[in-house]
Amino acid sequence: MSLGDVVSLMREGIIELLIIVTPVLAAAVVVGLIVSILQAATSIQEQTLTFVPKLITILAVLAILGGWMFSRCAEYTRRLFMMISGING
Repeated sequence: MSLGDVVSLMREGIIELLIIVTPVLAAAVVVGLIVSILQAATSIQEQTLTFVPKLITILAVLAILGGWMFSRCAEYTRRLFMMISGING
């Protein structure tokens, strides 16, 4: 296995990670932005007010997209294991 192969595997792993994490982060950012706008409009500066909606949103996104996330991880892992069998020691 050459250095180029290792770099390619690392790049693929990082891209898979970004694809899997993006929906959760995007949902948390959108909810945080909405809550921040509401806090600014109403002058309520309670810190726990931002935490609870973000937590609920993240859990909902994980519940909805958890199967898809797991299947992406499993497919990437299968590809890695298939590559192991092709390595000439």
